[in-house]
Amino acid sequence: MKYLFEVKIRDGHTAEEYADAWVRASELIQQAPGALGTELHRKIDDPKTLIAIAHWDSKASRDVMEAQPAPKVKEIIKSAAPFCEIHVIGEFEEPEWVVMPSGQKQDHD
Repeated sequence: MKYLFEVKIRDGHTAEEYADAWVRASELIQQAPGALGTELHRKIDDPKTLIAIAHWDSKASRDVMEAQPAPKVKEIIKSAAPFCEIHVIGEFEEPEWVVMPSGQKQDHD
């Protein structure tokens, strides 16, 4: 499953400031059972807007981590709060099936 959220960087701050906190928190979160990696992307033509994607083996695994967050992760997230706003986009399951135009390679098995 994928957990997506949008990050808006506040005036006077940079995406790099958030990225530093993102990396530190992600390194800890990725130690949780079921964590499968994270991505952080800048929006085209708007360097103050980012999209964050966390990959998990299941919603249940992510929920367990969220129910018992590591104190250090909470501290890192709190330290980033003054320079950004975070809006949850949602949680998405991996597709049960993918329809691809003829000739294109399918990435999912």
